[in-house]
Amino acid sequence: MPVDISSFGPRLETERLVLRVPEERDVDPLIAVMADQETAQFIGGTQTPPLVWRGLCGVIGHWAVRGYGFFSVEDKASGEWLGRVGPWYPYGWPQEEIGWTIKREAWGKGYAAEAAGRCLDWVFEDLGWASAVHLIDAGNIGSQGVARKIGSYNWNRKVEVAGFDMIVDVWGQTRDEWRARQR
Repeated sequence: MPVDISSFGPRLETERLVLRVPEERDVDPLIAVMADQETAQFIGGTQTPPLVWRGLCGVIGHWAVRGYGFFSVEDKASGEWLGRVGPWYPYGWPQEEIGWTIKREAWGKGYAAEAAGRCLDWVFEDLGWASAVHLIDAGNIGSQGVARKIGSYNWNRKVEVAGFDMIVDVWGQTRDEWRARQR
């Protein structure tokens, strides 16, 4: 019998969005996202449906193990699944990260920044993180824009992303920097 995974974490909201713990029903829209070369190019590349399903199960497992993880992001008005955004710290990562993947049809509407900002509130206030990073490929201009929009900046460090054979730039900010901008 399946476990009620909605109890793994909170439901967060913004003016336009609902952020909730991912569920199996998210696999089909996530398969579409991970089949899109342009969307997947900076997060390990396209994936087959069985790999996407395993990845979704890994995200749900991250919630069970760490007590946080990527949220599924939905449009509050329509209930449409828009992507995944949230805190992430898998084995081998350099530190706690806030990451985002929004489906291409929803790019340019501010959803990633809106959801990431709500996640920063949550990790700094409720989880007690001192800082959060975003691991961003040097060619990923869109994600760099999202990072800037939420007040993060390039820390002039490069790291290898464990398991992905990728070298990326570390962007981020501290809790104090975030709080100062929220005043």
